[in-house]
Amino acid sequence: MRFRNLVATAAIAAALAGCTNETLDSVNLSSVKSKTNYELSGKITAKMSELGMQKTSPIALRIFKEEGTLEVWKANTANRFQLLKSYKICAWSGKLGPKVKEGDRQAPEGFYPLFPHQMNPNSNYYLAINTGFPNTYDKANGRSGTHLMIHGACSSSGCYSMTDEQIIEIFALARDAFKGGQQSVQLQAFPFRMTAENMARHRDNPNIEFWKMLKTGYDQFEVTKRPPEVNVCERKYVFNQQSDGAFNPMGQCPAMSTPPALQVAMASFEKDYQRDYDKALKKYEGMVWYEPTEAERKAIVADQRKGRELAYAPTGTSLDAGKLMKVSDLEKKLADQKAAEEAKQAALIQKEALEKATRGGASVPVPQASPIERPVLQAAIHPAPARKSFWNLFSASEPEVAAPAPAVQAPEQPATAQSAAPQPAANQQPAGDQKQAPAPAGNNAQVAAAPADNSQAAAEKPAAEQPKKRPFWKIWGN
Repeated sequence: MRFRNLVATAAIAAALAGCTNETLDSVNLSSVKSKTNYELSGKITAKMSELGMQKTSPIALRIFKEEGTLEVWKANTANRFQLLKSYKICAWSGKLGPKVKEGDRQAPEGFYPLFPHQMNPNSNYYLAINTGFPNTYDKANGRSGTHLMIHGACSSSGCYSMTDEQIIEIFALARDAFKGGQQSVQLQAFPFRMTAENMARHRDNPNIEFWKMLKTGYDQFEVTKRPPEVNVCERKYVFNQQSDGAFNPMGQCPAMSTPPALQVAMASFEKDYQRDYDKALKKYEGMVWYEPTEAERKAIVADQRKGRELAYAPTGTSLDAGKLMKVSDLEKKLADQKAAEEAKQAALIQKEALEKATRGGASVPVPQASPIERPVLQAAIHPAPARKSFWNLFSASEPEVAAPAPAVQAPEQPATAQSAAPQPAANQQPAGDQKQAPAPAGNNAQVAAAPADNSQAAAEKPAAEQPKKRPFWKIWGN
């Protein structure tokens, strides 16, 4: 019996160990009278006391897209920051990588100072904190975008969206820090935890140089446990640099130096990092990470939307939806995705063109055959019947000659087809000087279809080939 109780106790402890603070200490919004004056629960204040933190001591926010995590770090009495609480981000849009322009659906990455005026208690998404995008670095690099927030409602179009229960706590933590005199809260937004293994896994990503720049600030926080001092010059971030000159975001960096104590600490840190990075490269040799799309992330958490409002749109994590692949397999997958996207765009263009053509109730246009080719084709299929000449009516022995079917001639070959039987002249002429009578008016289609030089071709034939004709006076000679 005692053994069974120990097993049950161990199981409960293991289950609780797997839970986050968020699970153990969820806010009951139905009991909240004022969302802007919400007081933090007893459990979270007790944890502050345990870690040596004051209620109004400074905080810092850290975001890791790939894990879908937002962390709140808070200063203790030694002014070193410790992790107070970790939240699962409900929704973030786009893929790993910085926001570049308005409408790209990317959530920003970088270092952003959050000031009291960026707190929005009247947000349509319950509560919101504006990230301040674009910051000094973004503006220096021509990046654009507006209204990039950390907010509630679990719906994102470029923001980091939390649940309402989460944002009310985050909002209260920032509010209390500002009350304690903190001038700005530093938001550090990263694509992933910038460990040696993760940097090796993403080494082929086109954003890797930008991430290496962010990593300097990431590493310095890891070593010092204090938010780095951030400046921008030559359109790049610089961290914890001492200088007597001014930092111009677009201009040349002034003469700078790293504090000696930080320089020594970072040298040891970077040595260990390089050892771990080389080891990770061997582990991922021949392999590459497939970064999933937003749609692929949403697919793995689709069941979470059941029974919720349409606006509720959790996106899942890249770690769950992405995977390691062979380089050749990834190239094929990306090529297939590109082909599918091009086909989709082509179908959309065709649909728009059809809608435009049928606007206002117009019928769908049907392509017509060429009007130039149709008479020739009909003449070839249904040739006009041969007509007897006027003189043939009185000629019993003259054979009836059928009109030849029009034939398509190669351009370089002379026409050889003959016209209808030659007509005798009104007066007797020598055989080489025969004149042709005009064709009847009703035979225009046949004349148009016949070659133009038939009469000349007939005249140029040898006498042996010409059909024998009865003289005019022999009609009554029988």
